[in-house]
Amino acid sequence: MLTYILRRLLRLIPTLFVISILSFVIIQLPPGDFFDSLQAQLAESESRADQQSFQALREQYHLDQPMWTQYLYWIGGCLQGDFGYSFEWRRPVSELIGERLGLTFILSLGSLLFMWAVAIPIGIYSARHRLSAGDYTLTFLAFIGLCVPNFIIALVAMFVSVFWFGGSAGGLFSPEFKYVGWSLAKAWDLLRHLWIPVVVIGAAGTATMMRLMRTSMLDVLDRPYITTARAKGMAERWVIYKYAVRVAINPMISIMGMQIPQLVSGSIIVSIVLGLPTTGPLFYRALETQDMYLAGTLLMLLAVLLLLGNLLADVLLALVDPRIRLE
Repeated sequence: MLTYILRRLLRLIPTLFVISILSFVIIQLPPGDFFDSLQAQLAESESRADQQSFQALREQYHLDQPMWTQYLYWIGGCLQGDFGYSFEWRRPVSELIGERLGLTFILSLGSLLFMWAVAIPIGIYSARHRLSAGDYTLTFLAFIGLCVPNFIIALVAMFVSVFWFGGSAGGLFSPEFKYVGWSLAKAWDLLRHLWIPVVVIGAAGTATMMRLMRTSMLDVLDRPYITTARAKGMAERWVIYKYAVRVAINPMISIMGMQIPQLVSGSIIVSIVLGLPTTGPLFYRALETQDMYLAGTLLMLLAVLLLLGNLLADVLLALVDPRIRLE
């Protein structure tokens, strides 16, 4: 197992190198750069733009150099822990992402736990009571979760929070806790606000995983070893949770590697609607303003999380299912 993990980690190096090139090229594809966008905004507001100042800034940040030269400057800084400078925020990229990454991971972990805690029991129930009234009802709710856009669910959740529970309309903190240090009171305030984005972001994923768990359980329940276990007189609960679920859960573990970066980036529209201080709105704004160092670093972060998530999923599969061997 350890040899397999080390081998996979070594393979990440060339993969990340290729991804870094593709990320940088994608960010550079739109015509112009951040300062061209800024000049256009100044022209619309009838403000004067000093061309010499903009040219000096381009030279300072190597934007006047060919693309491959700009990439070498950027990737060289990344290897030293310097991910560049955000033009719009006028701050180092590492500081901007670091401020939002902790809350992003908390929100992502909460959404993942919510998805699994809801989807697995419902999927098991639907498979055991196939074509029953409960199965039809839960399937109908799952399709609603898949069809309704997340931002609509976000607006409904905000309405419920404000008018039914007397909570706030958005964000992760009350106004008095936004700019103060961490304390037990601030942590409790975070938990009070966390349920809305967790439910909203996890809604579509929960519906998908519920259907996947149901399908996988239906396939496993028809296997000969399940019939044999029942013929031996084993309790139905023991047959379901020890034998059937242990195999049926494998597809859900497999897709977990793809879910992690999706949850970390979050639903950008939902994050904007709810006013969440996560990396989603930051990434959207960086793409909109062509803040290339910030956008490129966030793309790289998502790629790293995808690769590590797939590795984690493979290891968990080997631990859950003894039939799977990684070496």
